[in-house]
Formats: sequence, structure tokens, C-alpha cells
Amino acid sequence: MFHVELSTDTTQPPYEQLRMAVIEQVRAGTLTAGTKIPTVRALAAELGIAPNTVARAYRELEADGVLETRGRQGSFIASSGDPTRDIASRAAVDYVTTVRRLGLGDADAIDLVHRAQNT
Repeated sequence: MFHVELSTDTTQPPYEQLRMAVIEQVRAGTLTAGTKIPTVRALAAELGIAPNTVARAYRELEADGVLETRGRQGSFIASSGDPTRDIASRAAVDYVTTVRRLGLGDADAIDLVHRAQNT
């Protein structure tokens, strides 16, 4: 069952709220591989937002491998499920490789991550 609620009490843009809501439902198992999600127009009308906002969220979800579009059949949760942890893991490896190449130690690398989290 696909259900999303957007908040007006946040600085997070609607497309990002929608994107994260889909990812959270995939991680929770509420949305499983092969689940058809509403069309851009239908979801935009249901949420009371611009179709371009929904389209942007869907494009980003597709780029992340969470959604797959099957032409006129519509958009579905990708058969791979939640690839976000794999993407994040690869980014972490790339970060550590870069930091070590720059000659920084582990403590400095972790400090930079903490600073980035607080921005």
C-alpha cells in the first residue's frame, strides 16, 4: 500500500520528503519489489503539489535504483529493492580512499564526517 504525507512544518522540500518517504517504506518492507506506484499526475493531485515536484522525486528515485519505469505500464519499486545502503557503502569506501590518499589520519577523517553531519 502506497501512502505518503507531506509536512508543511519543515524546511525540507516536498520532492525530498516524497523521495525519503518512498525509501523509508522500501526499507520497512511496506513497499516491496514490483509494487506499482501512482502516476506522477495522480500522486500530485492526491498530495496537492505540482506534477513537476513528483516527477523530480521519481527521477531521483530511479537514478538511485529504487524505482524502475516500464514505459506505459508505469513506475514500480525496483526488483533490487533498496540499493541505498550499497550506494552509501561505496561512497564511504571512496571517501576513505580519498582521505588516505591526501595523507589524513582516521581521526581527521571521522572529524570531517562529524562536521559534515552538523552542516
